[in-house]
Amino acid sequence: KEVKHLIHEIYAYITIQTKRRQENLNTDPMVLHMIFKGNPGTGKTTVARIIGNIFSEMGVLTRGHLIEAERADLVGEYIGNTAQKTRDQLKKAYGGILFIDEAYSLARGGEKDFGKEAIDVLVKFMEDNRDNIIIILAGYLAEMEHFLQSNPGLRSRFPIHIEFPDYNKQELLQIADQMCAKRQ
Repeated sequence: KEVKHLIHEIYAYITIQTKRRQENLNTDPMVLHMIFKGNPGTGKTTVARIIGNIFSEMGVLTRGHLIEAERADLVGEYIGNTAQKTRDQLKKAYGGILFIDEAYSLARGGEKDFGKEAIDVLVKFMEDNRDNIIIILAGYLAEMEHFLQSNPGLRSRFPIHIEFPDYNKQELLQIADQMCAKRQ
């Protein structure tokens, strides 16, 4: 319920900004990059796909597709390889959403780790292409908080934070009923 409520608020915000722009009124810049925090299986990837579809229908994104990535898709093994791998993923996601699962793993290495380079490339791309890509960083609650503290500029560049609570027993039974109904 909390996640649905936040998505409705984001939808309303975009709708208002769009109408203000149509009426030549001042608008706020729409920075829609997000942090999804929660345990596996709580719907983070599913919600990211839904957001892509909604934002495409609203004209916020041109395509609305979802590209899923993890550390291995972004971080190279030698100098210069990380920037290229990260840019390749960003280009694939352009017009849609780049969903980076277990994003905290980018900051886990030491000073010589290439994960920090991937973060720098992401931040630069976000600044230069803010109108047609949304980056969603996802992972466990505590690890994502630690990750955000590892780079002081990250928190401000990802203004939308959504916590995905674990399903309760009733919700799990509803999901099971829906799955059984689909499979007859």
